[in-house]
Amino acid sequence: MNPLEEMQNFVRIVEAGSITRAAEQQNTVKSAVSRKLADLEKRLGVTLLTRTTRRQTLTDTGRSYYQQCIRIIGELEEVEAEVRNENCALAGKIKVAAPLSFGLMHLSQAIRKFNEINPEIYFELDFNDRKVDIVEEGFDLAIRIARLEDSSLVARKLIHARTLLCASPAYLQEFGEPQMPEDLKKGHVKLKYATNNDYWQFKGENGEVVRIKVPAVISANNGEFLCQAAIEGKGLLFSPDFICYKAVRSGLLKPILCEYLLDNEISGYALYPQNRHLSRRVRSLIDFLAQYFGEKPYWSCL
Repeated sequence: MNPLEEMQNFVRIVEAGSITRAAEQQNTVKSAVSRKLADLEKRLGVTLLTRTTRRQTLTDTGRSYYQQCIRIIGELEEVEAEVRNENCALAGKIKVAAPLSFGLMHLSQAIRKFNEINPEIYFELDFNDRKVDIVEEGFDLAIRIARLEDSSLVARKLIHARTLLCASPAYLQEFGEPQMPEDLKKGHVKLKYATNNDYWQFKGENGEVVRIKVPAVISANNGEFLCQAAIEGKGLLFSPDFICYKAVRSGLLKPILCEYLLDNEISGYALYPQNRHLSRRVRSLIDFLAQYFGEKPYWSCL
């Protein structure tokens, strides 16, 4: 028997709950189903199911093998369906994880436009700043805006952004506008994103790295909240331009020390597992997002 047939037989046994019911569903005899399972376990050299007269239980190895079988069989079915229907409309579910602020402010608009073109696509969206486990939690892809660590995931660049140091005109009038990084030590306060480092880094006059610690008056895990606090004059803010761009363009926030900012270029990526077949609908979404945001996205304000 070929491996795919063995996988399909094993999956049927697990999902039916017994060899007897699996045989009934396949319209065959119990002994044939049992023999196929025994041949599979012998070939693999492991026990996949522990069986008694009353019940069957997956071993840890069997549970892992079952999950892999489900993935492989599902991907094969999807590939064949795409070949049969490659000229048909896109349809099905796409499960996406994205950072909260970026997801609400930008990705949601792009998703709606993609959905207008492909109304048969159903989206399951998780807007959250936590780092999801794409494989374990069953996401088709995740959007991450960060400097990526080495991983087993495939990354495709979607967006370009930069961080800006901003303050409201009222704040700068009260505390003075810094002309060089060292001026930040003269009574200034900051609004801090919860997971960020306590020190800000700048380029010095001679190219050296200057580290400045500015006291924090508010710490939060949401960029939109901190942006609004900066508009209200509560402190200085380092913010991605895709969050603060409207406030900058309208004059509610003013970028400062731009020539001293160090390593403030950031990128956003679509991530997906390298060992997973990427469906046509997911590939189409990634292509659409890359074109939608472009090399110079609409939030670029400097």
